[in-house]
Amino acid sequence: MIFTASMPDLRNKTILILSPQAWGKMFISKHHYSLELAKRGNTVYFLNPPDQRMKNKVGSIEIKPSDVQSRLYHIEHRLFFPYILKFKTLFFFHWLMGFQVKRILTRIGQPIDIVWSFDIGNLYPLDLFSPKSYKIFHPVDEPQSPHSIKAAQGANVILSVTPEILEKYHLFNVPKFSINHGVTEDFLELQQVDYNPNLPLRIGISGNLLRVDIDRETLLHIIDENGDCKFEFWGSYEASQSNVSISDEHETIQFIGQLRNRRNCILHGAVSYVQLAKAIQQMDAFLICYDVKKDHSKGTNYHKVMEYLATGKLIVSNNISTYRDRPDLVQMVLERENNRKLPTLFKQVINAIQKYNSSDRIAKRKSFALENTYERQVDRIEKLIDM
Repeated sequence: MIFTASMPDLRNKTILILSPQAWGKMFISKHHYSLELAKRGNTVYFLNPPDQRMKNKVGSIEIKPSDVQSRLYHIEHRLFFPYILKFKTLFFFHWLMGFQVKRILTRIGQPIDIVWSFDIGNLYPLDLFSPKSYKIFHPVDEPQSPHSIKAAQGANVILSVTPEILEKYHLFNVPKFSINHGVTEDFLELQQVDYNPNLPLRIGISGNLLRVDIDRETLLHIIDENGDCKFEFWGSYEASQSNVSISDEHETIQFIGQLRNRRNCILHGAVSYVQLAKAIQQMDAFLICYDVKKDHSKGTNYHKVMEYLATGKLIVSNNISTYRDRPDLVQMVLERENNRKLPTLFKQVINAIQKYNSSDRIAKRKSFALENTYERQVDRIEKLIDM
């Protein structure tokens, strides 16, 4: 008889998070879900991707307690076999990974109730874990390869941040639910006050500046065209600062240099989510500027949108399909695949900042974010899966 796991409630369980991004300063959805689950009394293990920078010994496995939340641990490990096998012979790589997973589970030393996978790279196939574990597959980025689709094999349920991503997994006969990105309460702590613009206006931009999908040409155009605004960046601009995907190509290094040489740009670097939550409250507006054709989310949704909405302030962006019918929340260009009109849109709304940051608009944005805290998202997931 084949054992089929039933969904346990999301409290007082042992949960293993599979993440394509390591634990570090920069927190995105995988990290925030881990924090929220640990707050509920679960013991949460956050499994980093294998160490490819050779910081650790070959075959090493180290479990470290989190310094931000009790009952939360992150696992660093280095494979005992060459990582390059993933690109040469995936079947053999996964066969060897089965031994690595067993070693990791032995080190954890207790049964895993829930395996919660954000791993669209299919580093850790869900079939490597016990059928007694309930398996959640949760892609928050656009799957762009066959193995990103195959990564859902073995899941009991599939969650994602957009219907477009869920549709890519239509061949899997398991329940599927759309759950928007979340936001932590840290971003919602400040009470709403009457808006008074800064002089000069402060424009916030958060995220990894080493990403190749930033529309660099358009971003630099906007910065240069708005010399009376101060553009403040939070996120990695050097490889040593980053725990998420990076590029150190010549063009990337050149782009960072161009930003640093602009008198109206400030690069704060990577900061904790608590520091970020406090800092962005002081902004007048936010700018999102990705090239949708290169973007790993394909312009469907971004985690940062919810953090910006939590401040209540104006957001100007490339096209984001999730918010296409919500001009009350995000001001965006209509074109899906180019940002030619984004500089004009930015100038237009910034010149009317008092209108776009009116008390009723600020309240509406904050209210939307409040409905999508990680606490509420986990509550929704628990109810949906229990149906």
